[in-house]
Amino acid sequence: MKTRTSAATLDIDALIDDRATRIVVCCGSGGVGKTTTSAALALRAAQRGRKVVVLTIDPARRLAQSMGIQALDNTPRPVPGVGKKGGSLDAMMLDMKRTFDEVVESQASPEKAQQILKNPFYIAVSSSFAGTQEYMAMEKLGQLDQQARRTGRWDLIVVDTPPSRSALDFLDAPERLSSFLDGRFMRLLLAPARGGARFMTMGLGLVTGALAKIIGAQVLRDMQTFVSAFDTLFGGFRARAQRTFELLQAPGTSFVVVAAPEPDALREAAFFVERLTHERMPLAGLVVNRVTDLPSGAISAEAALAATERLGKTQAAQLTSGLLRLHAERVRRVARETRLQERFAAAHPGVRIVEVPAQPGDVHDLDGLQNIGTLLAR
Repeated sequence: MKTRTSAATLDIDALIDDRATRIVVCCGSGGVGKTTTSAALALRAAQRGRKVVVLTIDPARRLAQSMGIQALDNTPRPVPGVGKKGGSLDAMMLDMKRTFDEVVESQASPEKAQQILKNPFYIAVSSSFAGTQEYMAMEKLGQLDQQARRTGRWDLIVVDTPPSRSALDFLDAPERLSSFLDGRFMRLLLAPARGGARFMTMGLGLVTGALAKIIGAQVLRDMQTFVSAFDTLFGGFRARAQRTFELLQAPGTSFVVVAAPEPDALREAAFFVERLTHERMPLAGLVVNRVTDLPSGAISAEAALAATERLGKTQAAQLTSGLLRLHAERVRRVARETRLQERFAAAHPGVRIVEVPAQPGDVHDLDGLQNIGTLLAR
């Protein structure tokens, strides 16, 4: 099946065969098949001779099942049975809390780190604060890149971005988390510890007294202790976020935007393409998953519906009529999907596109991932 638009075709094999490509980031809105695309792309690259590690953020943990690994965690683990032409494949799943802990441990003294790690407010922030997962995905990417350059264990990193409400959350997360940690409220909590004029301390006393009544004195003390201990790490977080952002802009990185042939998903994809262009980040192209396919020479929806009118009332005729109506609906769905993709291509004429037909069932093993990889690289 050829791409239904006039857009150029995204050549996946050329992308993963290029040794200058060191990082591929698969991004898009939730539920469009980013995890499957990431795993299939990583598997194909390994089978073509690359030494690959794939980082997934998949709450359903389908990737572990597909790759024959009992459990994925924050440590890259070899995928059994993969490796041709000198290639290899490791897989891991982001542990958001553990990654945040690693950052703290690397940036603070052992005593200060323990003070932060045991703080109840830190535990809440590191486990559930909005944007933490996206930030830690970028943090882990930076760690993997440094390890790959230092040891040579991998020459390609494939990243499956978090299932966020918006595809842009992955790029916005570092600034959002840094702004929270360095925001006015945090500065207010820090001010008493930093000292200052007597009237300032009195004013802050009134504010913190009011907060204590609202959220509780112990919670407020935990927050103040956390912010005071974390203050020395603010600059480190900003610097690390900036380095990772620059890594995403580097020539060896390529973004693959993943979407489904649906209005919301393609709208998110369009936003992401425009943001990547604005940030000067290298875009490889667009993967459109779960595309409805039709055999060549299929009759039109109108012809199918017209045929139903000529059928009789026998049981066989009724069955045939039902099948013709299903075919007509499928043809109309193809037409809707084609219009959506044509609209996207017209608005973004430089974006290369590859389509992956809808599969009859979920991908649950290496053979399924290999099949998706073949479809990606047609």
